[in-house]
Amino acid sequence: MSYCPVMPAIRYRDAPAMIDFLCRAFGFERKAVYDGPDGTVAHAELTLGDAMIMLGSATQTPYGRLVEPAEPGRPVTMGLYVVVGNVDAHHDRAIAEGATLEIPLTDQSYGGRDYTCRDPEGQVWTFGTYAP
Repeated sequence: MSYCPVMPAIRYRDAPAMIDFLCRAFGFERKAVYDGPDGTVAHAELTLGDAMIMLGSATQTPYGRLVEPAEPGRPVTMGLYVVVGNVDAHHDRAIAEGATLEIPLTDQSYGGRDYTCRDPEGQVWTFGTYAP
């Protein structure tokens, strides 16, 4: 894997379950998972092609207080856009695994095709073919 200078860092209430979901539904692979106390995840790295996200359990550490998980029914202030090869097949897999569709598959006027969904803890993900 080549080095990518931007890596989103996400906090989840149930990080172990979300790691499983992200791998099953979105196609991420575990690169590293470091356990924390009481069944939490101190730090995890998941890859998708050359990209990587970092995640961990919601904690009251100095960083954890800055980055809290999404709250059900409340808007989030950030979404992730991930380029995938076959967005139609990706969409079908994600929805079958329990992602909540927010914006259906759409051919964009600026190029590319994408869809937007939420993971089980409410984070917003867009997957598409647009790669500027």
